Amino acid sequence: VHLVESGGGLAQPGGSLRLSCAASGFTFSNYAMSWVRQAPGKGLEWVSTISNRGGRTYYSDSVKGRFTISRDNAKNTLYLQMNSLKSDDTAVYYCAKDSMGSERGQGTQVTVSP
Repeated sequence: VHLVESGGGLAQPGGSLRLSCAASGFTFSNYAMSWVRQAPGKGLEWVSTISNRGGRTYYSDSVKGRFTISRDNAKNTLYLQMNSLKSDDTAVYYCAKDSMGSERGQGTQVTVSP
């Protein structure tokens, strides 16, 4: 399993970022995929999950209505569109093959600050 996240960076409160995750080493279209995050000094937090074909999506209460998860199975790529960013969204974001984040990539840093 190889997962490589990209798209993180610095954003202002209220701004947007789009994260991508390139997957390889397994049959991407067979698996639900998730995003998890880890804020400074805190444990892993589940953010969102999408079913293997993309028909079902799930979000934590903290991001519902602001973040959108999607996938392109033809490109083996997972996405997370993040809008209306808040300082509490500052974290390292990981894409994961499971909702617990036990199989995840190296992460991409998202910092939300004025």
